[in-house]
Amino acid sequence: MQNRIVKIIMNGVTGRMGRTQHLARSIVAIRNQGGLPLRNGQTLWPEPILVGRNQSRLRSLAEEHGITLWTTDLNQALSDPDTEIYFDAQLTSLRAPAVKAAIAAGKHVYCEKPVANDLRTAQELVELADTAGVKNGVVQDKLFLPGLRKLKALVENGFFGRILSVRGEFGYWVFEGDWQEAQRPSWNYRTEDGGGIMVDMFSHWRYLLDNLFAPVRSVIALGTTHIPQRTDEHGKSYTATADDAAYAIFELEGGIVAQMNSSWCVRVYRDELLTFQVDGTHGSAIAGLHSCKVQHRVTTPKPVWNPDLPSTRNFFADWQEVPDNIKFENCFKVQWELFLRHVVEGIPFSFTLLEGLKGVQLAEAGLESWRQRHWVQLPELAISLHRSQNL
Repeated sequence: MQNRIVKIIMNGVTGRMGRTQHLARSIVAIRNQGGLPLRNGQTLWPEPILVGRNQSRLRSLAEEHGITLWTTDLNQALSDPDTEIYFDAQLTSLRAPAVKAAIAAGKHVYCEKPVANDLRTAQELVELADTAGVKNGVVQDKLFLPGLRKLKALVENGFFGRILSVRGEFGYWVFEGDWQEAQRPSWNYRTEDGGGIMVDMFSHWRYLLDNLFAPVRSVIALGTTHIPQRTDEHGKSYTATADDAAYAIFELEGGIVAQMNSSWCVRVYRDELLTFQVDGTHGSAIAGLHSCKVQHRVTTPKPVWNPDLPSTRNFFADWQEVPDNIKFENCFKVQWELFLRHVVEGIPFSFTLLEGLKGVQLAEAGLESWRQRHWVQLPELAISLHRSQNL
């Protein structure tokens, strides 16, 4: 049976995440495995069209992966009637105009988050996609990580009893760029370029908290710029105008309290760069990107607080590792396959632009809380949608 070819405009894949996770480890990986089997017996074959601003980098990237189609002209790519999907992994500040153009061209849209720099623009994208009747999705990769999939299974199977609290730690030390090269682009530290850890990471925390535990209802947050002066990619000193750390408490539906520390100014002393501890009446878990450890109430030790004597108990030994009972693939690839099936086979896809809008809403609420120094409620989003892509 003939392959079902799906042409995908991939804009922004010369950047780190777009190049590595979306192109090499997702679309190219699907091609290397022979395509994606469909229910009707066909094989879906993704045909990427690489789009960017740097011709030489595009050519080199295409040659590296055996891709024949690339261009620096986004409008030309969008004008191709055979192209079905537009994917965006550009800087956040460039995303909305390109996504609007793709929607106007009738393309299905899949993009990185945050979907926009502000709530009004994100809401406009949702409404435009809905009116145009195009299928749409937002990358929510961390939901598909092995450690968090194990955590989700624990929640669904009632392991925790009643969940009381969630404590999350995310971050690592991003070098200042003077004596050692920074691991993140300099725009991350300039508000005027769409930078800031609250804008970046609260989109992640929204979909994780909503989907793993319960919807977020309110937030109180404090952002700060711990390191005000950094050095950019060209060795030039610049003033950091964006927050490089954020400390927040989220109130979830049902009374669950979630605390999240997000920082690019922290040295790691934990198993992974992102960890969640979940405590419930029947048990607790600590989940990272890959690992998930549990402690049930029947195996919980009974420590006694005595600050006058050193503790002789190894508390780390009281936790049990959740086994890898299934094979876990790259989290970006898993979601790409889901979205491709959604476009071609109509399989329901929950992670739409509306979910991306919720992430922007939480980021704006966090920034408002920081400015005003008070709790901010998250109201239901007032959006009138004409259709549901899950029908």
